[in-house]
Amino acid sequence: MDELAKLDGIALSTLIARGELGADEVLDRTIARIERLNPTLNAVVHAHFDLARAQIAAGLPAGPLAGVPMLLKNTGFEAKGMLLSSGSDLLRHAVSSRDSTITARYKAAGMVIVGKSNTPEFALSFTSEPEAFAPTRNPWDITRTAGGSSGGSTAAVASGMVPVANSSDGAGSTRLPASHCGLFGFKPSRLVNPVGPAVAEAIGGMSTPHAVTWSVRDSAAMLDITGGGDLGDPWASPATPGRYLAALAAPPPRLRVAMILQPPTEGAIAPEMLHTTRETARLLESLGHHVEEITDAGYDANALKAAWRIVVGVNAAQGVTGGDPASANIVRLEPVNQQWVREALAIPGTRYLWAINQLHATARTMGQFFARYDVMLTPAAAEPAPLLGFLAGTGKTLDQFYDRFWSHSPFTAVFNASGCPAMSVPLGSSPTGLPIGAHFGAGFGRDALLFALAAELETAAPWAGRRPPLFG
Repeated sequence: MDELAKLDGIALSTLIARGELGADEVLDRTIARIERLNPTLNAVVHAHFDLARAQIAAGLPAGPLAGVPMLLKNTGFEAKGMLLSSGSDLLRHAVSSRDSTITARYKAAGMVIVGKSNTPEFALSFTSEPEAFAPTRNPWDITRTAGGSSGGSTAAVASGMVPVANSSDGAGSTRLPASHCGLFGFKPSRLVNPVGPAVAEAIGGMSTPHAVTWSVRDSAAMLDITGGGDLGDPWASPATPGRYLAALAAPPPRLRVAMILQPPTEGAIAPEMLHTTRETARLLESLGHHVEEITDAGYDANALKAAWRIVVGVNAAQGVTGGDPASANIVRLEPVNQQWVREALAIPGTRYLWAINQLHATARTMGQFFARYDVMLTPAAAEPAPLLGFLAGTGKTLDQFYDRFWSHSPFTAVFNASGCPAMSVPLGSSPTGLPIGAHFGAGFGRDALLFALAAELETAAPWAGRRPPLFG
């Protein structure tokens, strides 16, 4: 096993800055780990080692993560000269001619981009099983999903291919795979991280880019690197980019925590998920926080479920067809996504506006909720990582797929609709050893508070020593 795989990004960058390791040596050992592990896990779908070597040869700027190898998610993130197939046969050969704003910020901080991680087609699933590129497997149990839609990034970090990886979260797509793979997954407040330069928001503002990491400090450092408004952004988040690593220096104030165990829509929560959440509540109380169990947060969960399907479907349809119902692109999609796009193309503008207003109504309710409580605590998912195929769309109608999708992660999408920050923290495990995350959310713009809480939990119940069978 390569011992460097055990280091988080900041530790690795420190060794590079001291001259104890060269960035090129780190890259060589990273490539060796990817080539050893990826045939089993299929976490990396587009390797661009040549571009990574060229980036180092051109000289790396200084920064807290300078020289650290990383992956970009293969949906929504451009890097000049790299493939961006979005998990779809439709874009199998698409090559980006520019960098996304967030990619440019990674490069400006000296982070080394080695390729693209696997994702479901157009990031439309909670499992990374694209028919065009084959499934990503969980390094804890290769018969199970690593989650989605950031499953490739998460499996790569969990297995030690890279110390950190870029992700995005439109309904839980960073936090859910983080829970399934034993990582720290943080979704920032809306537009702390930009999504430009091509667009000002993604899926009605619900898709939020960031990262999956082993350590809390790596996640905070990455948000310091990438956070802040982009030129031409029509609005900005009230959060404070540039100060998240500093927020870890002191514990949070004593917090009012609302624990919710009952799913807001139909479905059940597995006993091991409930056990982890209750144990987390006991840990919080031992740290001096006040935990109160309540039944729900007060928003209309069924209306949100309906609205999310409309907003995401219409955005996907626009991207695939340009609004043309006769587009030949539709038949090149996976069957369940063909159904979703055709459904969306028939939705009138008034119904789309209804869906957007449901997102806003959810945000209002969450604002009122976080006037009473500092933090919400829930299970991160309804169950530990399921077997491959369970969450995939293959062989399912759109209704069957969507109901299973929503019931698998019933607590996460409300933070996308409201724009509030949230995180999955790897604090539990199932009787068979699968990792389980505890899920936390806070009020809009209170990202630093969540980071401070995560650091306190990391000290009280450290998880870095727990590594999967396929590692390094």
